[in-house]
Amino acid sequence: QVQLVESGGGAVQPGGSLRLSCVASGIIFRVVAMGWYRQAPGKQRELVARIFSNSYTNYADSVKGRFTISRDNAKNTVYLQMNNLKPEDTAVYYCNTGYQGRDFWGQGTQVTVSS
Repeated sequence: QVQLVESGGGAVQPGGSLRLSCVASGIIFRVVAMGWYRQAPGKQRELVARIFSNSYTNYADSVKGRFTISRDNAKNTVYLQMNNLKPEDTAVYYCNTGYQGRDFWGQGTQVTVSS
């Protein structure tokens, strides 16, 4: 059974930082790509960052230079370091992977950026 469990969300002021974590189970973690998505109220879910099994990464233009995705295969964990947060980063952040032809999502973690 595949499970993705996110943690690390919270409320911060503009310019602040947060680190999200997503622990995966039920998959061969080292061979899969992992992604972070977000969904703000009234908006569609969007890709924030993705990291492939070879550690190649890509980012949404809106977060380039501020967010960093990384993975620790020994801990089956993917991270999203978010710096210089802006109010427009406010959203529920979801961890995602594709495995054996299926898409899997975590439960989401809320990030709120407000003064």
